[in-house]
Amino acid sequence: MPELSVIITVFNEEELIFDLYQRLGLALTGVTPDYELIFVNDGGSALLQNRIENLCQKDQKIKYIQLSRNFGHQVAVCARLDYCKGRAVVVMDGDLQDPPEVIPELYQKFSEGFDVVYARRVKRKGESLFKRGTAGIFYRLLKSITSIDIPVDTGDFRIMNRRIVDELKRMPERSKFLRGQIAWLGFRQTFVNFERDCRQAGKTTYSLGKMVKFSLDGITAFSDVPLKLVTFLGLFISFAAFLIILYALYSHFWIHRTVTGWTSLIISSAFLGGIQLLSIGILGEYISRISVDVRRRPLYVVSGTNMDDSRMRKENNDF
Repeated sequence: MPELSVIITVFNEEELIFDLYQRLGLALTGVTPDYELIFVNDGGSALLQNRIENLCQKDQKIKYIQLSRNFGHQVAVCARLDYCKGRAVVVMDGDLQDPPEVIPELYQKFSEGFDVVYARRVKRKGESLFKRGTAGIFYRLLKSITSIDIPVDTGDFRIMNRRIVDELKRMPERSKFLRGQIAWLGFRQTFVNFERDCRQAGKTTYSLGKMVKFSLDGITAFSDVPLKLVTFLGLFISFAAFLIILYALYSHFWIHRTVTGWTSLIISSAFLGGIQLLSIGILGEYISRISVDVRRRPLYVVSGTNMDDSRMRKENNDF
């Protein structure tokens, strides 16, 4: 069991992989000589895989896991956790936006007795105002509607001990939101600040649609406030409709003036229809995630690896 496992997800980082390896080596020199690097190729190109295998031939500390297709960032992180063996585990992305030079600072804080040390972004270079703004709104909204303390302005870049990794592997849900799951576990957690670098090469594949799905996964996994909101809207609209009915009856029988108006009828019908569709959509999001969990399909499929631990291969299907 090595002292430290550094697990990295890569997808379209062909141009960065050698620079990433060199920077990791320099950063880890001052931490511990007893470490392993695990690259998870999340359905990336053949060129990327070839370069990873070349690194493996030069350095026995490098391991790789090649997934059969792109399963998504959170699933790739789970694959990394399945295969790592270190007493402490660093999770990071391979696009160099998470600087390897922060790892010694994370490890130093971790050595003070904390179970989790996450990297909190004080500056996000190279990102649009829209992305920074929507990310800030989402994390603060999620924090306000959940009962757990999910840290804001953080990603998956962090170090954690073996106990945390083992507990994460016991969580069976398929719609992963790991930073929320880690916060839910509790234990002693703290942070270090860092400036997130801009992407050095290639383009991000995290589209607006993926961001929305990721946000929905986080909200539905840790909050039932949307369901309570649906109930509140139903009660409120029913009460408002009851008052309107009373007013219509009063107008017709007491003041002999029937309530008319095609415009008001259409507006109220469209409003009620919109509320109903919104409510059905919210319920559908929760039901969809239940359906995914019930199917019990493998979380990911490994098409190639230079690791031969049969226990880890079993966990591929049980995670």
